[in-house]
Amino acid sequence: MEVLEAITTRRSVFKFKPEPVPIEAIQRVFGYGIWAQNHHLTEPWRFIVLGTETKEALAKRYSEIQEAKAAEGVDDAARQVLADAGYKKFHSKPTIVAVSCVQDGDEIQNREDYAAACCAMQNVALAAWSEGIGMQWSTGPITLEDETYELLGVEREKEYIIGFFYTGYPEEVLEGKRKPFEEVFRYTP
Repeated sequence: MEVLEAITTRRSVFKFKPEPVPIEAIQRVFGYGIWAQNHHLTEPWRFIVLGTETKEALAKRYSEIQEAKAAEGVDDAARQVLADAGYKKFHSKPTIVAVSCVQDGDEIQNREDYAAACCAMQNVALAAWSEGIGMQWSTGPITLEDETYELLGVEREKEYIIGFFYTGYPEEVLEGKRKPFEEVFRYTP
């Protein structure tokens, strides 16, 4: 797949086929992340593939987060439906890779490193798409919790989790929509 085709056809994938992506493919596509633009070559990106035990622990926590969204006064059965749906949804992601960014510089360096890690994620998404692998970048509340940092072995004082890449072979690909380019582009005098 040509790079311009990958850029214009890549979509976030929300429904995956159940089979996991082979680890060799995960390593290959994430390997393209390290070639992202990066001021001062600090290489701040870190990629963590969730193992079975970690995924199970986070699925349980995601279930609790979903259950907590229930409206006040909802009965236990309805709460359980939300919890079960959250658990199932988390487990429907065949492979999950956490992406974090080293944050050990001053405010400007940390901002540049965060931007570089986001560029790395785009490289990964395009590389994966070119191989028929879909991804969804998720920044939900579970990525911000202390328990998640502990489970992943990420030191909050030194790194920031910028998201989970839900990864798998697409079961469904949605049509892309964007504003007309003219609405987001201008010249200054």
